Amino acid sequence: MTDPINELLRRRYGVSSVNADLPWNDCLTTLLSHRSIRSYLSKPLPPGTLETLIASAQSAATSSNLQTWSVVAVEDVERKEKLSQLAGNQAHIRQCPLFLIWLADLARLTRVAESRGLPHEGLNYLEMFLMATIDAALAAQNATIAAESLGLGTVYIGAMRNRPEDVAQVIGLPPHVFAVFGLCVGYPNLEVNTAIKPRLSPSAVLHRETYRLAEQDDAIAQYNEVMETFYTSQQMNVPGDWSEHSADRVATAESLSGRARLRQALKHLGFPLW
Repeated sequence: MTDPINELLRRRYGVSSVNADLPWNDCLTTLLSHRSIRSYLSKPLPPGTLETLIASAQSAATSSNLQTWSVVAVEDVERKEKLSQLAGNQAHIRQCPLFLIWLADLARLTRVAESRGLPHEGLNYLEMFLMATIDAALAAQNATIAAESLGLGTVYIGAMRNRPEDVAQVIGLPPHVFAVFGLCVGYPNLEVNTAIKPRLSPSAVLHRETYRLAEQDDAIAQYNEVMETFYTSQQMNVPGDWSEHSADRVATAESLSGRARLRQALKHLGFPLW
């Protein structure tokens, strides 16, 4: 019988040479089983699901306990339709019963400081925007793990950044708040087969003591082969290998799907980014 632990590792890396001999638990199984779900059932979520996900999110680390993130939960059909259109008409935003938009939120600290008549110049600096973005990502990942542990599917939606001012208008964001990404949450449609997508070998991302760039070449070459096999098995029409596909994604400003103007958009949304 196949060892389920090493089978998960094999799927994650697309090779059979990975072995693990360590205590295992359900949390590790949930983490290694992650896959992006882009087809959802209309089945509603059980009462208390949203609140449990938010409690999990709030259990994530947050820099200096400033908690510079918020989240907007969207369940309204018309609002999800608008957000779907702003994100390149992604159908899964409309399908999922719960769409969470994770926010870098400096408005709350601005209000707190102003209510006490205290200065808050530090909020205008790039560091604080970066902190808020990191806080939002940590919180969202906690919520994602919690959702998947409950048998739900998820997929992140970076396209919330394609037209950030329009997204802000749809969900009523005040100045100093920015939608970092969205997250679809719902029951996966099991009729749509979704495999675990392989990742780069640890030898490409794990550096011991000092960073080494050239030594990643072999791992990348191997990964190109792994991903070509994966694309074929999933009947995905992806031209070229992973390296070519990735290079195309960053080739020009137009390749960024509108996000090349992100600095300008952030200033419109109240972030000076000094």
